[in-house]
Amino acid sequence: MRLQGKIAVITAASKGLGKGIALRFAQEGAKLLIASRNEENIRTTAEEIRDATGAEVIALAADVSKKADVDKLIETVRASYGSLDILVNNAGGPPAGTFLDFDDAAWEKAFELNLMSVVRVTRGLLPMMMEKNYGRIINITSAGVKQPIPNLILSNSIRAAVNGFSKTLSQEMAPYGILVNNLAPGRIDTDRVRELDQIAANKLGISQEAAKDNWTKQIPVGRYGEVEEFANVALFLASEESSYISGQIYVVDGGLVKGY
Repeated sequence: MRLQGKIAVITAASKGLGKGIALRFAQEGAKLLIASRNEENIRTTAEEIRDATGAEVIALAADVSKKADVDKLIETVRASYGSLDILVNNAGGPPAGTFLDFDDAAWEKAFELNLMSVVRVTRGLLPMMMEKNYGRIINITSAGVKQPIPNLILSNSIRAAVNGFSKTLSQEMAPYGILVNNLAPGRIDTDRVRELDQIAANKLGISQEAAKDNWTKQIPVGRYGEVEEFANVALFLASEESSYISGQIYVVDGGLVKGY
């Protein structure tokens, strides 16, 4: 029970990586507030986690790309818990495509979804961590921040900005006992990655399975990762075991990224 009594907020938690992290935190004793755009989905996820773990879970419908919804999220945390120990900033990825595919509106939407969501949620919830001189902030990005992923120019660009934000914030918040790290998934078996595989398959005129196999051949461990494996690293960064780690990028990719 490494998170016994801790209060955690996790966004985009109705499925995929966010849901996996929420379940893992609940298994370790955390109280949760989980958010997602779809109210039915996030309530269903909250019920599943309660049934599986007995944890206290508050579900909230909120689109973190919208300032009004972020304000609602912040007020709900204050009203429900009045305190916070762990924040996991997560959001869906922007559309796949190359530079010539996107106009200003697409770039601005990606900016709101994947950078300003992190900025706004963190800015609103950080004071509760500062009050207690303790906190863990984990920003979910992508292996593309280390090695650009083909056909994902929006994600590669905007998520890289989160690196600069996190590194700087980690330095500013260290005196308050608040640690800030990024967690970057490679090919983890989620709906998002399956969707990207299908897009690649359509572009190349091959099957989705063949597109997946093209990626698998590039992964030294020879397979896609499981959500539970990714969530275990999030648990480490949220726990006392990471007490001397801040401002870092943890890539969970089976060795896919080849750079140092």
